[in-house]
Amino acid sequence: MANYIQGQPDAPEGSGTGDTNGTTQAAPAANATGTAPATAAGGPNGTGNKPQKEPRQKKPLSRGFAFLIGLLGALLGVAVVFAVLLGLGVLGYGVTSPSTSSDDSTSSSSAGQVINITTTDEDATTAEAVAAKALPSVVTITVSDSSGSEELGSGVILDEDGDIITNYHVVADAGNGDVTVTMNGNSYTGTVLGYDESSDLAVVKADFGGAEVTPIEVGDSDDLVVGDWVMTIGSPYGLDQSCSAGIVSSLYRSTMMQSTSGTMIYANLIQTDAAINPGNSGGALVNDKGQLVGISTLNATAGSDGSSASVGFAIPANYAINVADQIIAGKTVAHAYLGVSVQTVTANNYQSAGLSVSQGAYVARIVSGSPAEEAGLKEGDVVTAVDDEKISSADALILAVRAHDIGDKVTLTVVRGSDTIKVDVTLGSDEGMTDSSSTMSQQSAGNGGSWFGNGAEVSGSSSDGDYTYYAATGKLDVKAMHAA
Repeated sequence: MANYIQGQPDAPEGSGTGDTNGTTQAAPAANATGTAPATAAGGPNGTGNKPQKEPRQKKPLSRGFAFLIGLLGALLGVAVVFAVLLGLGVLGYGVTSPSTSSDDSTSSSSAGQVINITTTDEDATTAEAVAAKALPSVVTITVSDSSGSEELGSGVILDEDGDIITNYHVVADAGNGDVTVTMNGNSYTGTVLGYDESSDLAVVKADFGGAEVTPIEVGDSDDLVVGDWVMTIGSPYGLDQSCSAGIVSSLYRSTMMQSTSGTMIYANLIQTDAAINPGNSGGALVNDKGQLVGISTLNATAGSDGSSASVGFAIPANYAINVADQIIAGKTVAHAYLGVSVQTVTANNYQSAGLSVSQGAYVARIVSGSPAEEAGLKEGDVVTAVDDEKISSADALILAVRAHDIGDKVTLTVVRGSDTIKVDVTLGSDEGMTDSSSTMSQQSAGNGGSWFGNGAEVSGSSSDGDYTYYAATGKLDVKAMHAA
């Protein structure tokens, strides 16, 4: 580090000689012509003329002092202009304390103090604003299975009554239906209110004992477009209230996954690169307004540990909330329904079946009184499209139907013999059907109509014998997919 030493002043210069008192007398200065000024004639008593005293002239300002005065004046002017603009609100500070919808209120969480700010704060970053708004609405759900081991997932608070939406696979092992809900570092008792296994959705009822809760604001997942900013909030690996930001990578991804008791149908999933890891399941996917647009559910993995490969999937909020509302109301969850048993047509089996197309969903059976029968579908038809969506397999037809709502009208492209026709169908409801019909339990291919390798949907019978079909894998590689 440089050392600074205070300097000593120099001795004054002069050409005079010292007097007896030790003082220094200055020599007379030369005038403008180079001669010494005239002095009075004579000695002390002389009568010479007394020199006329010249008028005192004002010393000019030094250049440095003039510059300093000018600089101070300029700074003062700038300060006055800045103060005026600031008072008018034209200017603002680059960093401010974010305002709140209430008076600078805060809430605590296990992640620390959270400022309750609104997403309209221009000086707060989007991530900060969204996290502050949505974090209090996401909880951790702990389930103890019959062996005593614990499994962790996430959930989203829907209302002040303690209703929490989550994935079915999060609470599937809750033998007596009891779970533990952790909110803001405090644990509460919860009970599984109901679930829809085929949609992989469930509702937990928590008793918060009068504690203040913050229900999530629900957005419109239909408004999402590829490239939209999103954030996942959940408890990956048990790290509660963790956030990860990303974008909507794609929309309308669909797949089917096998569970121990049936097949889960995932239609119109939202794909995102925001991290979805084990423990995020049931957590929130929110938009840049802090609104719920999806329920984090699946991820594609880079390794055997289930860690995220920046490819995650969420169930659209519009669909998830519709299912949750039915569960909360005590209703049996209903889905769009066509009423057929179908098998996949492939290049290997279409010729032996005498079909004229090598791809599609072969109609093996039609349920009596179903929308399919009312629309005029016949056994032996091959469905090759639903509206403008190409159908190349049995599971593709199931997913296309599930992607619609009850009462929707769709147009099927059907190959009947050598003819291609259009069939308009109004989709019905699967309410009241058997569990095997609504969940499409996976079974081994049986006798009779099992000549197609990959079938789907339900067991049934026809004049040709007994049909037993099982759900084929979906459009995504299930081997690379794991329930988060």
